[in-house]
Amino acid sequence: MCSVKFVPILAALCMLTFAGVMAQPKVVTIGASLSSERHQFHFKTAVTDLNLRQQLAGIVEFNYTSILMDGNPIRSALDVCDRLLPEKVYTVVASHPNSSMHAPISVSYTCGFYHIPVVGVSARDSAFSDVNVHSNFLRTVPPYSDQAEVWVAILEHLNWKNVIFVYSADEEGRKILSQFQTLAEKEDIKIDHTIKYTPGEINYTDSLQEIHAQEARVILLSAGTDDAEVLFHDGEVLRLFEEDFAWIVSERAFAAANVPVGVLGLHLVNGTDEEKHIYDAVDAIYAAFVALYKPPSSRITTATAADPLGEPPNQCNDSPRWDISGNKLYTALRTTSTMGRTGMLRFNVKGDRVGAFYEINNINTSKRQVAVGFFGGFQVSSVEPTTIPDDKKAPLRMAPNITWPGGVTTKPKGIRIKRNITVVTMKAIPFVNVEDMPPDGICKPPLEQEDSHSFPCEVKCCSGYCMDMLYNISENCSFNFTVHLGQDGLFGSFERRNNSDQKEWNGMIGELINGEADMIVAPLTINPERAANIDFTKPFKYQGLNILVKKIQKDSSLGSFLQPFQDTLWILVGLSVHVVALVLYLLDRFSPFGRFKLAKSEDTEEDALNLSSAMWFSWGVLLNSGIGEGTPRSFSARVLGMVWAGFAMIIVASYTANLAAFLVLDRPEARISGIDDPRLRNPTEDFKYATVKDSAVEMYFKRQVELSTMYRNMEGTNYHSAENAIQAVRDGGLQAFIWDSPRLEYEAANDCDLTTAGDLFGRSGLGIGLKKGSMWTHSVSLAVLELHESGFMEKLDNRWILVDSKSQCPEGNSAPATLGLTNMAGVFMMVAGGIVAGVLLIFVEIAYKRHRGMKEKELELARNAADRWRGNIEKRRTLRQTLQKQREEQMRAANALQAKKQEANTEGNNMPTPPYRRPSLMEATGSNALGPAHFSPGHGSATRYSPSHGSPTHFSPSPGAVRSGRTVTWHNPAHNPDFSVI
Repeated sequence: MCSVKFVPILAALCMLTFAGVMAQPKVVTIGASLSSERHQFHFKTAVTDLNLRQQLAGIVEFNYTSILMDGNPIRSALDVCDRLLPEKVYTVVASHPNSSMHAPISVSYTCGFYHIPVVGVSARDSAFSDVNVHSNFLRTVPPYSDQAEVWVAILEHLNWKNVIFVYSADEEGRKILSQFQTLAEKEDIKIDHTIKYTPGEINYTDSLQEIHAQEARVILLSAGTDDAEVLFHDGEVLRLFEEDFAWIVSERAFAAANVPVGVLGLHLVNGTDEEKHIYDAVDAIYAAFVALYKPPSSRITTATAADPLGEPPNQCNDSPRWDISGNKLYTALRTTSTMGRTGMLRFNVKGDRVGAFYEINNINTSKRQVAVGFFGGFQVSSVEPTTIPDDKKAPLRMAPNITWPGGVTTKPKGIRIKRNITVVTMKAIPFVNVEDMPPDGICKPPLEQEDSHSFPCEVKCCSGYCMDMLYNISENCSFNFTVHLGQDGLFGSFERRNNSDQKEWNGMIGELINGEADMIVAPLTINPERAANIDFTKPFKYQGLNILVKKIQKDSSLGSFLQPFQDTLWILVGLSVHVVALVLYLLDRFSPFGRFKLAKSEDTEEDALNLSSAMWFSWGVLLNSGIGEGTPRSFSARVLGMVWAGFAMIIVASYTANLAAFLVLDRPEARISGIDDPRLRNPTEDFKYATVKDSAVEMYFKRQVELSTMYRNMEGTNYHSAENAIQAVRDGGLQAFIWDSPRLEYEAANDCDLTTAGDLFGRSGLGIGLKKGSMWTHSVSLAVLELHESGFMEKLDNRWILVDSKSQCPEGNSAPATLGLTNMAGVFMMVAGGIVAGVLLIFVEIAYKRHRGMKEKELELARNAADRWRGNIEKRRTLRQTLQKQREEQMRAANALQAKKQEANTEGNNMPTPPYRRPSLMEATGSNALGPAHFSPGHGSATRYSPSHGSPTHFSPSPGAVRSGRTVTWHNPAHNPDFSVI
């Protein structure tokens, strides 16, 4: 029983022990043969970081080992056997020796023999694409032969179908030729001629001489850097880098020190950044192990799970090779796809990287490399920002402004043409704008429009009306051109040289006649003198002559509103107002029918026409304001008032008319009226006018007999360029400048201080100049006519010359001016002065009114005090009279009472009559002291106040109270019983 019980326990312990053994992660060592210790450090960092990732945590643990690659291939192979294989490496990352760029061919051979995959990070030789020799080799960089794909894309983009292929007689040259032929056949691109040269030669003139005999003018060059320097030198000697040619060279050839102007070359982005490629190689290895070792989520790792790779070989001997596991790991590496530091990392069946990112560079006229395009898909680089892959997006992106051989910016036709055109021009805004070349060497047009162009003209950039026209003509006539500026900056005139009898043409016409240029593209006026020596095309623009002057701006003063009348008239008007007011007052004052003389008039003296009212009436009539009071009453004064009203009407109407003339039509004026102005015919010393020296305008004045006087006046002041003359007009040193109307209209539209004077005169046409009998005259003339018919010339006029819509200047002089604050400031100041005067006068009136009010108040107080004093005296007199009557009534009542008592005593009991006694004041006041109506002689106490009695007669004071008027005085009844009011 015990043994039976212990069997399951032992089995469980065995299972736990085996599971613990299987729970240990598999240790995978990645080897490397690198070029420097710095790269060894980055390799160590990259492998160590793999263990921090969660995908293979607890399943695979990565270790690293690395060696420095030796420049000796045999020693490098021995290092792999002695130092890498004993570490049981599963794969090897291979670079190149530090002292050279030799391919790691020994590492590939050694590891390939044991089927250990090798990931190259710098090998670009096409030999590594041979799977029969390098069966286990992959690389994170593409081979040189892959440049053929970029070349085909460029040719297709530029629409070139015929090329000449120059390549080296080695394996690399043959491989890229084979690759290009395969791809070009699909795009219908034909190789007209191939030139194979032997690497290492010191002269290739004989080989390159064959190019001149070919129809194609597009050369593709595959060469090493050293051979390319010789080829470029010999090609320049043979004039193969002039106009009409196009060169597209390989990466290594573009690295030469003497690459000519206009050559296109390729550059693999991050191609030489070994550090980034090491990280990408380690990432690819990790992705392969994830594909091999990470179990599906639905499956649990058990003890029966087998290692998919097993142990790699640990020495170079006759031990069994790692062919099955090595091939399995190689397949996993080749089929992996991961985003690395150099972009999307993918491999083809040969182990070569696909989808690399190339930069297309161009040598500009400043001998500098500039990027003009890119080829590739989703990349991470400093050149192009990260973008989402788009299968529909073309892998090639190229800029339109490319410098081609000869320094031209016009794309070569790709085939041989009869000749190239040398164009001479000169600065003549807006036809030819000349600006400094940007630091990047790429000329950009000032107008951001699709059909606007800018071309290099020596060290400058030329754009404008003529340059856009030249580009379209060259497209129609199929010629290339280079542009340069005239040497002396003159259009050209026929003059004597060195005070000799021989006359020669100078300026651009002189360069054309002397063969220094083939065409003049500038605002060149067609005239008989020039037409006798050169050919002109049909006019591309008709124009006339005009005069540019500076505007005369009238300054508006504060007294602008006073301009309609002279000072004398203003004084007389002001004097007339006061004289009429005085006469009106006198007439109405002394007239028998005035308000002062009418006896039965109900008007008071205040309604009469006093001097103030007469003044108000006179001003009111003049200023057309309503008169509500103070009008004259007499007939004589009213007649004068009507006459004054008529005078005021005439004065106001005249002022209004002249004010419109002085202010509403106040416009800046030109100094002259036109070509017939007397100041041009007979100028004063301080009036100067001129044109451009040795120009068609000067010839026009010289040829016209009626203008010969003007020519003599201008001859000594003519300027060498239109720009200098226009600036002199701005500065005031020149009063008038006579020149072509398009330029002057352009300047007047962009400078509000300038204007044109008069109508056009001397009408003519502008044409393109060519040599006498030139083969291009007819075709260029047809192209000009075609541009006219298509409306392109009108578009150029709107773009470069007719800029009135952009101008902020006022419109023509025919429109009335708008009055501003400067014109009417004096009126506002006059109103402000009236307001200030009114405010000051109101303070004076307030002070005067306050002074008068204080005096009236003092008189009122005195009158009130006197009235109160008289009232008090009267009140006391009335009170004394009332008291006197009361005493008399009391005495009569007392006497009557005494008599009655005596009579009663006599009749009743014959009692003796008491002697008479005067009643005391208390007895008297015990009754109603205000009147006898309430007197009760037999009552012993006084009646108190009853609220029901509203009259003062019902007031009954308490004992001891005495009422006098409205005052009640309380007394002690025991004191002074005989008190009486005196």
